[in-house]
Amino acid sequence: MNETPRFDAYRHAIPDPLLPQRNDPFDAAVPPIYQTSLFLFDSYKELEDVFAGRSKKPIYSRGDNPTVQLLESRIVEMEGAEAARAFASGMGAIAAAVLAFVGPGDRIVTVRHVYSDAFRFFEKVLKRFGVIVDYIDGTDTEAMIAALPGAKLAYLENPTSMVFELQDLPAIAEAARRHGVVTIVDNSWATPLYQNPLALGIDIVIHAASKYLGGQSDTVAGLVAGSKAHIDRINSEIYPYTGAKLAPFEAWLVLRNLETLPFRLRHHHEAGLEVASWLKAHEEVTNVMHPAFCEHPGKRTFSGFGGLFSFEVSDRIDVAGFVDALGLIRIGVSWGGPESLVVPAKAALSISPETNVFARFGVSDRTIRLNVGLHTAAAIIADLQQALLASKR
Repeated sequence: MNETPRFDAYRHAIPDPLLPQRNDPFDAAVPPIYQTSLFLFDSYKELEDVFAGRSKKPIYSRGDNPTVQLLESRIVEMEGAEAARAFASGMGAIAAAVLAFVGPGDRIVTVRHVYSDAFRFFEKVLKRFGVIVDYIDGTDTEAMIAALPGAKLAYLENPTSMVFELQDLPAIAEAARRHGVVTIVDNSWATPLYQNPLALGIDIVIHAASKYLGGQSDTVAGLVAGSKAHIDRINSEIYPYTGAKLAPFEAWLVLRNLETLPFRLRHHHEAGLEVASWLKAHEEVTNVMHPAFCEHPGKRTFSGFGGLFSFEVSDRIDVAGFVDALGLIRIGVSWGGPESLVVPAKAALSISPETNVFARFGVSDRTIRLNVGLHTAAAIIADLQQALLASKR
């Protein structure tokens, strides 16, 4: 695959410009924030038409805010979906999408290195209600397909969290459809610009919009996109009753930042590859977990790469000393913003073992996740170099 993604597709993927709502009386260049909890009606008939489904006028901002709806329409366009729903967080999106399709006694198939809070949700919430969760090596396509018969849901991440393992989405989606299994993919790492799971046969796409879509480390939000039938099910069975609605201001922040997404992602892609290549050649780095260096079939679904990946240091490096020696690169658990950040698996392994996905599936305590932010690759490399030298035993 080419190392430079197809940037000419960007303006098709992101509407230009982000036009205001048609009912905005001032034709504002930037979409307005509808900071209101409810909407008023001029007559009984107008209210009855909304309740009866004859009118789409908003009622209450828990589900009908126009600013939030505009963001939902943008993710529909970007993912090639029929419908979408926004949530107050990525976990709100994950929980609603999963709960809408499983019940007591049902079985979920998921990847072994699933996002840590999704893992805790599966272990602490779903299992309490009798849902069975099978964790499979996602890189083994035959094993994933063999686990599908009898399952209700397949929950995937391409790539997975922390270790960035890949799955063959088209092959899994095709098999899941034959067995009547609903497929969900967390697409936060690649975004719709670098991977389109729905076009590969996946049923539902999830985004932690706090990451690249928001892009400024100032917003927590989640999005779910898919067919109208699947989103209708989420809307009717889960969304109104959990209170995980996205506020209009947060929706506006994500809308604002979508305009810069192509340019930010291009930097994350290019700087990330440069930093990862440098680490791969370093004598104190024993492994670099970046999809660009993987030959798995799951790689072919990307048209570009995010700037988040992990690497392992040799036993000659003191992990805590390395992290503390970093200057430009800060310590932080999220990613996708302008900051360059690290998370050492060694610290995360101190979490209680029964809900620790790293301990459960054997992530090395020498693994360090790096978010390549909007700094230059040269500046990040210089910081990594001095920290490796400072922490060498």
